[in-house]
Amino acid sequence: MAVVSSAEESPCKPGFDSDLIFKVNKKHLKRSTRLGKVGFTDCTDRTRFLFSTDDSCFVLTTEGVLTVKRAVDLHDGQLDFFVHSWDSHGNKMTVPVMVLQHGHHHVSRDAEHHHGDHRHQNHHNTEVDSDNTKETAGHPDVAVLYFPKLSNGLRRMKRDWVIPPINIPENSNGPFPYKMVQIHSVENRYKKILYSITGPGATEDPVGLFTIEKDTGDLYVHQRLDREKQAHYTLLAHADSAGSSKAEDPMEIIINVIDMNDNKPIFEQTSYAAKVAESSPKGTTVIQVKATDADEPGNDNSEIRYTILSQEPNLPSDSMFAINSFNGAIMVEGVGLDRKKYPEYTLKIQAADIEGEGLSGRTTVVLKVTDSNNNPPVFTASTVIDENAVGVLVFKLSVTDKDEPNSPAWNAKFKIIRGDPDNLFSIETGTYKQEGIIKTAKGLDFEKSRTHTLEVIAENDVPFAIPLTTSTATVVVTVKDVNEPPIFKEKEMTVQKPEDVPVDCVIIKSEAEDPDLARENAIKYKIIDDPDNWLTVDEDSGLVKVKSLMDRESPNVKENKYTALLGAYDNDPVPATGTGTLVIILEDVNDNPPFIEERNITVCKDASAPVLLTVTDRDGPLHSAPYNVMVHEASKPKWSAQMNKTKVELVLKSSVLSGTYQVILRVSDTDGLEQNCTIQAKVCNCVDAPLRNSWGVKEQTIRGVVGGILLLSSNRFSLRRREQVFTRLSESYKENMNISSTSSSSSSSSDEEIIVLLNDERRRKRRRILGTSHIYEKRRTWRVLSTGTRAENVS
Repeated sequence: MAVVSSAEESPCKPGFDSDLIFKVNKKHLKRSTRLGKVGFTDCTDRTRFLFSTDDSCFVLTTEGVLTVKRAVDLHDGQLDFFVHSWDSHGNKMTVPVMVLQHGHHHVSRDAEHHHGDHRHQNHHNTEVDSDNTKETAGHPDVAVLYFPKLSNGLRRMKRDWVIPPINIPENSNGPFPYKMVQIHSVENRYKKILYSITGPGATEDPVGLFTIEKDTGDLYVHQRLDREKQAHYTLLAHADSAGSSKAEDPMEIIINVIDMNDNKPIFEQTSYAAKVAESSPKGTTVIQVKATDADEPGNDNSEIRYTILSQEPNLPSDSMFAINSFNGAIMVEGVGLDRKKYPEYTLKIQAADIEGEGLSGRTTVVLKVTDSNNNPPVFTASTVIDENAVGVLVFKLSVTDKDEPNSPAWNAKFKIIRGDPDNLFSIETGTYKQEGIIKTAKGLDFEKSRTHTLEVIAENDVPFAIPLTTSTATVVVTVKDVNEPPIFKEKEMTVQKPEDVPVDCVIIKSEAEDPDLARENAIKYKIIDDPDNWLTVDEDSGLVKVKSLMDRESPNVKENKYTALLGAYDNDPVPATGTGTLVIILEDVNDNPPFIEERNITVCKDASAPVLLTVTDRDGPLHSAPYNVMVHEASKPKWSAQMNKTKVELVLKSSVLSGTYQVILRVSDTDGLEQNCTIQAKVCNCVDAPLRNSWGVKEQTIRGVVGGILLLSSNRFSLRRREQVFTRLSESYKENMNISSTSSSSSSSSDEEIIVLLNDERRRKRRRILGTSHIYEKRRTWRVLSTGTRAENVS
């Protein structure tokens, strides 16, 4: 514990640094706003002191930090008050403090005992108080309470001796025991002093709440304090010398439990009920609610403000009522209270402390709208209609009229003027002109509205000749509930999965709701249509899983989409089933190797032209072309193959005997997935060979041209006619060979081939005379057909 030094032992003068001015930017200071720090010393090594102010809106910590305790306004731009503290001898020190808003000029006010720039001194004996500290025993920063000094040896204290209370916040978390302050007697300089305390909380109930270390005078609290149970404690501190003689008169110690905001406002009732007339004007008080806060009265912690959190229904506006935030009075705010439309309002009310920004409590206020005599009596009829029925008869209204029958003044026409905002009903005049027929124009929904009150008027074809009241009738339609099928939250559920997703993998969780809220039916699920039997669904949860492996290449997959139909049904005595569509977009997986479509071909033994084979892959374009082809080792000696886009060009490399040969080709796709394809190739002499289905377009075209030339060789056609037919054959040849009209080289080549054929025909005619045409015609014709190249000029 620090040793107290006198003014004679040290040149230090205890007191405050100087007059204190704290400048702020705003006129309104909120709670907990930190203003700055007050400098003070008692010429010891202690750094914490007790401070007090004469303005309850401010508080200082033991470190001297000045903070706004309660919200305050600087009405004149400044606020003045005094701050007090005590030195180690109990002398009270005072300094004036000014809180000044920027832009305002302050008026200096000298404080009592203020001596220019010197520290402030006032030699009155007093004790030193301790604020909330958490230092351990023996720490020099723990505040000290001194027993009062006696004046001139008399057993009395000076009149100005002030014992400030010890302030301890409630609900402190310790650690316990928690040292609050140290009690000290100057008599311990001369003899051994033993300290003790008596009173409530020490030697009286609650016993043991406060204790004092008899040798050091350290005063402890042993558990959390609750201001709402007891706001303060008064103890007597005793200092006795060894041998039981009294060294000091007992000193009164007051411990104040500082309020913390640990209690929320509580309404006097958990719910309120009141009535409000539908004709009530704005400002009419309907009811007053009240909440209380157990925190300290007059403190922000107990300052309550009321608000309306919600209004149900929020029609015709969401502010039909208002509440006085200070006293909780609920008043009519909006217009349009209508018992028939909105017979009841429910308000959620909140009460919050710290002027509406702290802890809060809530209650419910139910306001019943009572009827006012604002409607004349009308005829009322009622009926019951099944929900969802469209075009059914609701009611027939009949009227009477004393005017001349079947005249415009007698004929009636009907109109629904209220109660049908969604146009759910229709009304028309019957064949008998004094009958109105009401029908349902749309299906009624029991879950949306169980009753519909229609107001109908009857008029004539011509206006009244004199002022008359229009006839009205009210028809109350009660909707009868029928079991409706569950409705899927998504009518069409779309998911994307790879086609090789494993069995038992979850595809989707289907969810359906039963629109029949009042029936509380349970919903179960089933699969109605699954073309490839790939799926299964849990009947209780609606979880759709894979039952068997899926295949994008299935005939039931259209444009990569597989469609299944799910059902949701209830457990009503008359069950109903709703449907939802599940669309699975299957991502292609390379699970199909390419293959050759042709399995049987015919090849001319002496032909050099390749046989074209078609390659097909059931997978998508990402996993198919370009393809690669290889000849199996067993077939390589006689055959060769290469790719030409998506076609395989198969060539017979060596001369073989006529017969059927097995050709094995290995075809792979762009990802390298491959398989062997076996082809049965029939090799035969071209003279005897039938027309090959494997001939290309070029060979077939040349064959047609040659046939035409042979036909032209007949003497039945004139030379001019043969030239016309030849021109058409030439054009047909070029068109089928895909020869561009802009490509001069290709056109010339094609013309040359036709010219060669024509020249051959002319030679054939000349050689017919010599008897050699038959041999030459066979040799020349098959040469053109098999090679598909321009024939040489053979003389």
